[in-house]
Amino acid sequence: MLAQRVEDLARDLLPNGRRDGAEWRCGSLAGERGQSLAVRIHGERRGVWCDFASGQRGDALDLVAASRFGGDKREALRWARGWLGLGAGSVAPAIMPAAPAPKDRRPDAEAEARRRAALALFLAAQPSIAGTPVDHYLRGRGIALAELGRQPRALRFHPAVWCGEAGRDLPAMLAAITDGGGVHLSTHRTWLARDAAGHWRKASLETAKRALGGFAGGFIPLQRGASAKPMREAPEGETVAAAEGIETALSVALACPDLRVIAAVSVSNFARIILPPRVRTLILCADNDEGAQARDAVTRAVAQHQAEGRIVRIARSPVGSDFNDLLNAEPQA
Repeated sequence: MLAQRVEDLARDLLPNGRRDGAEWRCGSLAGERGQSLAVRIHGERRGVWCDFASGQRGDALDLVAASRFGGDKREALRWARGWLGLGAGSVAPAIMPAAPAPKDRRPDAEAEARRRAALALFLAAQPSIAGTPVDHYLRGRGIALAELGRQPRALRFHPAVWCGEAGRDLPAMLAAITDGGGVHLSTHRTWLARDAAGHWRKASLETAKRALGGFAGGFIPLQRGASAKPMREAPEGETVAAAEGIETALSVALACPDLRVIAAVSVSNFARIILPPRVRTLILCADNDEGAQARDAVTRAVAQHQAEGRIVRIARSPVGSDFNDLLNAEPQA
């Protein structure tokens, strides 16, 4: 039944996407503009979708679960019945029983190949970013890494990373997306280019940022905070600040160097981040320019981490759309 109305469903779940032939296209499950996620809205495969950046895929019910409920099919089924206008006690015969949870499945060969390719790309990049286009790009965003005392090990520079949208290699800032134990899950790419004035900026692309490999539950570790220990060795009672993007997270780290700071990559991943039990407080540094779907994602994240026994706070910049805007709004010393 969801598949029969999948175009309406896609418009509701991913409102910032656009129709592209027989597909509905957007950047990710967070619903931003882009091309990485495709939902088939016409033809024999109507209702099937795939996020080519993360490797996630499934049917229409999986789309509801992944985009709104962190993969919880029970909650997705309840929501879907309401969206379809079915009564609470009704049965939707066209909806298949929930598949096993992702943790019960063995990773398929394709996903493992992407993970290895992502790791190889990261390891091939330049570990020190001082003086590179990445350094100049971040300085252009008001972020001077020297003020942190150390360069985040999760960031590297690569002079030539293939960009499908541009059809050629471009310089890129690479970031390691890891799990709580430090295992490399995927590699985040931010393609860079010089502007008319010769300054390094994000490349002028529809989607200048993409992740290679699945990253659900992972994060980019950017600042270890007062303990200076990796996440897997975080002290009891640790506080973690999580922002959506790298630049926002680095801005928070500059303002609060004693905090452990991570980037979640997307707002939909806030609820999926897997943190050690020793982390007792989570600060979600949410953007101000969110749509309804992003606000729902933050709400789900609060509920999820509270259910895991944490104190959860939401912090928003008093100016602009995020804390990088706040950083650049302050008078420079």
